[in-house]
Amino acid sequence: MDFDDLLQRYFATTDLASVSPAMLEAGTDRLKVDLGLEKDRARRFALWSLLFMLGEAPDLDVAFPDPSDQDAARNLMDLLAASGGE
Repeated sequence: MDFDDLLQRYFATTDLASVSPAMLEAGTDRLKVDLGLEKDRARRFALWSLLFMLGEAPDLDVAFPDPSDQDAARNLMDLLAASGGE
């Protein structure tokens, strides 16, 4: 999944700064629903990652039953924190 494609799909733009609060809430709600329905591990990770960057990600044990996916998510969280991205 391409990041710009995700933004376009859920927020109708690739520029989150231009998204109204109502559009942000609606897009985030759709993201959460799709995360809950998604079976593909890579797609789930992409959806969870975007939710994490928006401050709306569910807990790792809820989002990822597989411990290796939880570890990958922790690695992403650590990388973003180290880069100042959080």
